[in-house]
Amino acid sequence: MKTRQAQARSSLPGETRQRRRALALLAVATAIGSTGLAAGGTAGALLAVDIAKAQAMAGVPLGLLVLGSAAGAPMLAQQAAIGRRVRGLALGYAVGVAGAVVVVLAALWQNLPLLLAGSFFLGVANSAVFMSRYAAMDTATAGTRGHAIGVVFAATALGAIVSPTLLGPSGAVARAMGLPPLAGLYLAAVLAFGFAAALLATRSGTLGPRPEPGYGFVAVLADTVRRRAAVTAVGVLAATNFVMVGVMTIAPVHLTEHGHSLGQVGAIVALHVTGMFAVAPLTGLLADRKGPAGVARLGGLLLAVAMVIGLFVERSGALVMTVHLLVLGVAWNCGVVGGSTLLGTAVPAETRPHVEGIAEVMMGLAAATAGPLSGLVAEFGGYPAFCLIGTPAAVFLFLRRIPS
Repeated sequence: MKTRQAQARSSLPGETRQRRRALALLAVATAIGSTGLAAGGTAGALLAVDIAKAQAMAGVPLGLLVLGSAAGAPMLAQQAAIGRRVRGLALGYAVGVAGAVVVVLAALWQNLPLLLAGSFFLGVANSAVFMSRYAAMDTATAGTRGHAIGVVFAATALGAIVSPTLLGPSGAVARAMGLPPLAGLYLAAVLAFGFAAALLATRSGTLGPRPEPGYGFVAVLADTVRRRAAVTAVGVLAATNFVMVGVMTIAPVHLTEHGHSLGQVGAIVALHVTGMFAVAPLTGLLADRKGPAGVARLGGLLLAVAMVIGLFVERSGALVMTVHLLVLGVAWNCGVVGGSTLLGTAVPAETRPHVEGIAEVMMGLAAATAGPLSGLVAEFGGYPAFCLIGTPAAVFLFLRRIPS
């Protein structure tokens, strides 16, 4: 008769296989779902200008998308808290499908309010893409959380890099269907989000800790505030997102104003996106082996380097701008991987889904603040002006003592 210890050992290989299958499912669903990201980030601005005939409207759909992403985070976190992590992600993608359909109708009818409403709901699917990293941590053991995040972020890179390249082909498909070409990326989003939702909906059971009742939002927030490591992790995530979104709001405008073609702008932004996601397996490994605090501080250092380079882009060519945005992308990756992994160890498993929702809302609010602020600052002080604002935040992250 086996002892209890021997039985536990014999179940480990099966548990490991189950974890790997769950992580593989998340990675595939995220790779597919992230191919819908360019709909809101690329086509939204162009479609708003086309409908409103005013360039000032270009950033409004993205702003609504960011707000939708922040609003969707608590909903997905609540699903995770009651033991429905994967179903929550599937629901987020399904809401994104509805949003994309609404925008297609807005393009067909040239209706700006519909475009803005659809952009908001599209943001919920974006929230599902990025909150998949927390689901990945549920598949990991204590020493492999960084690796799990790295796998999902690498999958995100595949879809996020491919997504903008669909602008031309999807436009041709939309035109053949009698729709405006700019509706094409939203048709791609319908397919991507829909397939990701269907794939995740096939998974039965729960992922992560079993739900335990009695954890209200106020109690969770009060407990989180008392935990220095948790507060620091949320701060790292929000500050990193603030700097990155602020720069990337004005970078494409700066490039086009200085005579760079749309093709050049797309290539430079693609390198930036590669830095954001493709290095995640390496940063995840570093977080597991050296600790998340070190990776987060590395992110702060790289953010500071990127901001200093940004001070000189006014008088430089495309090469300096490319290096600036590539370093910025890697810095964002370090901050998010380090901050997310730190958050996973800073709070109890039972309350972690709620805290993850708080962190995502803070990242969304930081992004929603940085976008308009950077545009305003750049209007009066030029591109380097926002880099001057971002530099102290980056240096603070690097110098701050981050709990392990």
